[in-house]
Amino acid sequence: MEDSAAALSFKFIMKIVHTIPELREYLSAFKQPAFVPTMGNLHEGHLALIRQAKPLGDVTVASIFVNRLQFLPHEDFDTYPRTRALDCEKLEGVGCDVVFAPSEQELYPEPQAFKVQPPAELADILEGYFRPGFFSGVCTVVLKLLSIVQPRVVVLGKKDYQQQMVVRRMVQQFSLPIEIVGGETTRAATGLALSSRNGYLSESERAEAVQLSLTLKTMATALKSGNTDIAALQAQAMQTLTARGWQPDYLVVRRRSDLQTPAAEDVLTDAASNALVVLGAAKIGNTRLIDNLEV
Repeated sequence: MEDSAAALSFKFIMKIVHTIPELREYLSAFKQPAFVPTMGNLHEGHLALIRQAKPLGDVTVASIFVNRLQFLPHEDFDTYPRTRALDCEKLEGVGCDVVFAPSEQELYPEPQAFKVQPPAELADILEGYFRPGFFSGVCTVVLKLLSIVQPRVVVLGKKDYQQQMVVRRMVQQFSLPIEIVGGETTRAATGLALSSRNGYLSESERAEAVQLSLTLKTMATALKSGNTDIAALQAQAMQTLTARGWQPDYLVVRRRSDLQTPAAEDVLTDAASNALVVLGAAKIGNTRLIDNLEV
């Protein structure tokens, strides 16, 4: 009877760790960590990744770290929302076992002189073109986190489509014994992809923001319907958003396998075999949003 009462009164308590030695010591009791790296300011999309990760390992680990290396000088590193207490409440609520929340001094005790440089053909296009050095910063911190956590599986959101691909290739090339699993993009009822930066949007901008996903959907539908004029599709999409007051960086059709532009003669076949993806990045007001849709 007492054992039953004790079981009923048990409350799950998530462990929060701030140092590398403490995390390594704690994880030494496990063989197959499942890992979700984040920069915090968590939303339902992040929590969906935790739920997806939980059955894939014997302990679920999330990291919260705003990585200076992947921000350009004019970007929002200093103002990026830091909501660690609320993030931890949310993570505990979905059963995350461990949160690794290091300080910058803990993760970078000295200037990070050694950095990972991903190949230009994958990392200097699209996001890498508009944010030079971004993927070097991402790869460097992710490789460091993987070295610390030593997970069996890592779950990454597909909303950051190119980022997921870059990390996947890095893991392959370094022969790391890690499986990269993609998590589908979580969307609001309107279709807007959930993002930490959505918090920057005004009420009117949030109502308008769904137009990015709608424009990508229009491109995808055209491809599925047999339209092979990629240049015209991209130009029309750019014109559509620009006319609504957006500042688009790119709205493109690419191959899923390598993010290169498909050859004109292959577009029909690629669209029919689900081998394409449409990707977009655009500013509404002062907020830059990205999205994608597999075709």
